[in-house]
Amino acid sequence: MASFDEIRKVRIEKMNALRAKGVNPYPAKTNKEYSLGEVVEKFEELSKKERVVLAGRVMAIRGQGALMFFNVNDGAALFQGMLKKDEMDAVVFDLFANTVDIGDFVEITGKLFVTKKGQQTLQVTAWKMLAKSLRPLPDKWDGLQDEEERLRKRYLDIMFNPEVKDMLVKRTKFWNAFREFLNNKDFMEVETPVLQNTTGGAEAKPFITHHNALDMEVYMRISPELWLKRLMVAGFPKVFEIGRNFRNEGMDAEHLQDYTMMECYQAYSDYTEGMKFTEEMYKFVAQKTFDTLKFRIRDFDIDLGGKWETYDYTETIKKMTGIDINTADLKTIELKLRDLKVDYDNKTNFNLNRAIDNLWKYCRKQIAGPGFLINVPVMMEPLAKRMESNTNLVERFQVILAGSEMGKGFSELNDPLDQMERFMDQAKLREEGDEEAQMTDGEFVEALEYGMPPTFGFGLSERLFSFLCNKPMRDCQIFPLLKPKK
Repeated sequence: MASFDEIRKVRIEKMNALRAKGVNPYPAKTNKEYSLGEVVEKFEELSKKERVVLAGRVMAIRGQGALMFFNVNDGAALFQGMLKKDEMDAVVFDLFANTVDIGDFVEITGKLFVTKKGQQTLQVTAWKMLAKSLRPLPDKWDGLQDEEERLRKRYLDIMFNPEVKDMLVKRTKFWNAFREFLNNKDFMEVETPVLQNTTGGAEAKPFITHHNALDMEVYMRISPELWLKRLMVAGFPKVFEIGRNFRNEGMDAEHLQDYTMMECYQAYSDYTEGMKFTEEMYKFVAQKTFDTLKFRIRDFDIDLGGKWETYDYTETIKKMTGIDINTADLKTIELKLRDLKVDYDNKTNFNLNRAIDNLWKYCRKQIAGPGFLINVPVMMEPLAKRMESNTNLVERFQVILAGSEMGKGFSELNDPLDQMERFMDQAKLREEGDEEAQMTDGEFVEALEYGMPPTFGFGLSERLFSFLCNKPMRDCQIFPLLKPKK
């Protein structure tokens, strides 16, 4: 069996042979008339034409001597071509036989017909090289076995794995479904800054870079929230954004450093209306993308079309762990975390908020959903409005699905003095070493002082898509970040 270097050398020789014949192996133009999908769909009509021009990548070559069959794929369909030496220019036939390999892109001209075996086929009378491949494609059956190599050469993974291709098509449908849902409800799509002076809208460690033109350090955004709420101040009633967020944190099946998110804001609305809105939106997007509302995710059977429950934050933790977070101190919660064998980082940025959050995550993993987590303490959410009936809690909900959080919404805090006070509380946490605590954004508070109407806001990430696919987030990105090869 020839080595890779030997195969590549032979292919380069074939490329040079084409050039020697005056043939450009990488022309810019093709005269392709139809996609292969159109040919399959309109075969009877197109077979009446004396000639059609098609194009695609050669995926298989069969036969020898004076008769050759081959398959081409243009991304829309697979189609068969045939060359008969005694029914075409022999020089043209020989050039194909001597220079074309599996993986090459070719343009083929000829007449459509059906073989005795019933196979739709193009009898080729002329052909043109569109792109000579210098590397052999992986074996159809063995493919790419190493997971990292599969993700690194995603283009080959897509080519030979129909499941991956289908998943990536669904990914586009997923985000388009959100756009369709929101557009139908008169939301306006906007774009907000990715490079920011101050991060905000979430608790996360940012990426930092240098802006040469302005000679200053800037942050890549962790959330567009504070900019979108400025548009509420400006008077837009409904806005949304779909774009990238960047968080310089750990990687696992549910977390990546750069990912796509959607956030939407609706004036004159609150989180109770928002829960109805969110349930409707999730059902719409799931049906549009996957054509079902029932999913198997991890060890959970999920029915988005069933009843959506509500889970009280404090009561759920107390029921599952015996801890009352209203009275328990940090030491008590740490002892419980150890007793429950919860793996957590108590060396950096650890405080009461982080301890309670770890306790909640232990509980959350046992909840199937779909449902909404409600009645979260103020200290856990610096951007949500306090409840009038209990000012120690905020009007916030999180979508719970298969043991994880799949989106968050709340009645947006529009009291500028309260907002500044909470920013200052976050600043104290940062001073104590919590790099994920939110930064104080004085300009945002200034905007709030001009007045923002009662507003409901909601955000989610592509984690939802990966969960509905029942795959890790990295597998659901088209080109996930990998370390370079050494």
